[in-house]
Amino acid sequence: MHADLSRLTYRPERHYSAVVAQQGRVQLDADANEQTAIQLFQARTLTADLIGQHGGPSGATGFKIDLRGGSRELDDLVIGGGRYYVDGILCEATRPQPGVPVPADGHDDADDAGGTGDAGEPAKPPATWTYWDQPDGFRDPERPGDRLPSQFPYLAYLKVWERIVTAAEDPALREVALGSALPDTAARAKVVWQVLPLPGTALGLEGDNPPVDEIRKAFADWARKQRTPASRLAARSERPDHADDEPCLVAPDARYRGPENQLYRVEVHDAGTAKDATFKWSRENGSVTFPVDELDGTWVELANLGNDDKLDLNIGDWVEFVDTAYASRGEAEPLLRVEELDLPGRRVRLSDEPAPRVGRRPELHPFLRRWDHHENSARQSPKRGAKAGRPHHGAVRVEEGGWLPLEDGVEVYFAAGGTYRTGDFWLIPARTATGGVEWPTDAARRPLLQSPAGIEAHYAPLAWVHGEHAVPDLRLAFRPLSAGIPAADDAALAAEAQARAEEAGDGGAAAGAAAGTAESSSAPSAPLSRSQTSAAAEAAVNEAAGDEGGVG
Repeated sequence: MHADLSRLTYRPERHYSAVVAQQGRVQLDADANEQTAIQLFQARTLTADLIGQHGGPSGATGFKIDLRGGSRELDDLVIGGGRYYVDGILCEATRPQPGVPVPADGHDDADDAGGTGDAGEPAKPPATWTYWDQPDGFRDPERPGDRLPSQFPYLAYLKVWERIVTAAEDPALREVALGSALPDTAARAKVVWQVLPLPGTALGLEGDNPPVDEIRKAFADWARKQRTPASRLAARSERPDHADDEPCLVAPDARYRGPENQLYRVEVHDAGTAKDATFKWSRENGSVTFPVDELDGTWVELANLGNDDKLDLNIGDWVEFVDTAYASRGEAEPLLRVEELDLPGRRVRLSDEPAPRVGRRPELHPFLRRWDHHENSARQSPKRGAKAGRPHHGAVRVEEGGWLPLEDGVEVYFAAGGTYRTGDFWLIPARTATGGVEWPTDAARRPLLQSPAGIEAHYAPLAWVHGEHAVPDLRLAFRPLSAGIPAADDAALAAEAQARAEEAGDGGAAAGAAAGTAESSSAPSAPLSRSQTSAAAEAAVNEAAGDEGGVG
């Protein structure tokens, strides 16, 4: 969630149901964002409770997988349109169709209405997504790791998560009427889905075509391992030297020494265990970005160089070259250092040329993201014998079991034995009013180790692919809960009247009156306490539910 936020206050364990505004109070971004988080949690929890871990609506179930030969002699998967829910998150696979443009000459002649002419009829746009052109997959046929497995069987599954999109990545979010000197406004949360292959050997299944239930169970076990956090971090503001000798001492003079409030973001860059993993950090939650207009070797022309001296670029800053494909793939290319500034030309020279697959396509809206660690600060030796992170490709090496300094008294601690995933992050609000950081502690004021705040991925199996035209479907479907209400007949009305009379203790007389009512259409009917069609409707719905057998 790389956005300019004050902090994130949503805590599911506190069971807040709404944010209640008070008159005359300051309105904060954290309050509005917490209300959104509460509503999303409630809606997605209810959806998952009703549907289950995953499923699609009957008749519009999306993500049907078909295997077909693709371009460049590579296999391809056709992704059927429709909707599918994963842990309550709605994923839409229907491919938008392009609109009809105005003819070039401005005349809508009958001969030109279909776009035909000497040049021939234009190619009809595809109706569905495929594995190679899925909107957030960015698969590259030239990269062997992106290709579908060459050996059968394998499982096609759906991976879903959310990420933040700002005006740097989607310029349409910016209100141009505000002028270029003002910052952008609100960001957007985007649901990202990808159809990916998983070799059958990764599930530990025997045979080419095991039972569907066994495939689903094996995949659920695999997905559970992917979602289980394997790293933990704690944060604090620096304590006095003697605090380690008295671990239960409350240290009122522990100070955050920054000049203003900040939201520190500690994010894993290179994945792996501690010996390979690296991290980067930002005092602005990684929200300081610079849209790229042109890339020429190591020189980058930017749309702007920042709105003030706190949000600009300086020589020695570490930046990450990002575009939409890079963000969606969750990659980790080496960070680059700013070596030279050309202020009149809005250009910067970087320490190296960006990776070949990043920033070369303007339609993917490349930009630079500034990180705030520096080589000299990374090499500073913290107090009390803790180790300092060593820079590696611009990022800071993870050092477990000791407090590592960020800046201005803010320190972080990585628990031993962690396994780190690219993109996982922790947020640390630092406040000048208290001179400390907001981080959970125990009764003795010792910081508690926390799992990453994100990225939270969700998974669902789609199909078991074990050969041409052999793609067993692993999706689930659900039927609507609503059903038609049948019209009531005389017998139903009589049965309702008799039931009411028996409840009142006057069964015989009331039953006779009810029978007379049913036989004589001219006699006035007794007032009914329930809808005259309710009993018949309930019986019909129950009977229909029994015939259909519940969820498909």
